[in-house]
Amino acid sequence: MILHTVNKSPLRESSLGSCLQFMAQADAIVLLEDGVYAAIKNVDFGLGAASGRVYALESDIKARGLDARLRDDIKVIGYEDFVTLCTEYDVVKSWS
Repeated sequence: MILHTVNKSPLRESSLGSCLQFMAQADAIVLLEDGVYAAIKNVDFGLGAASGRVYALESDIKARGLDARLRDDIKVIGYEDFVTLCTEYDVVKSWS
């Protein structure tokens, strides 16, 4: 099981697309920094296949003013939750 982290905006980089190509059914994604732009509702960045296994850091969402614009299937987490996720997965893979 791999926890993938994506910190680049899908509007500027292909990190998220590359991550989704290699993502297995038991894996999950954490969107952080500019990666949280992939969590915007009504814009398809390909996260549908990973539904229910996509997390986004609350502090990065708030810093970018995206609070009210998130997809319903994105789980908002804090830093403590992020650390916990890192310990629950066998590998943490950063896509940057």
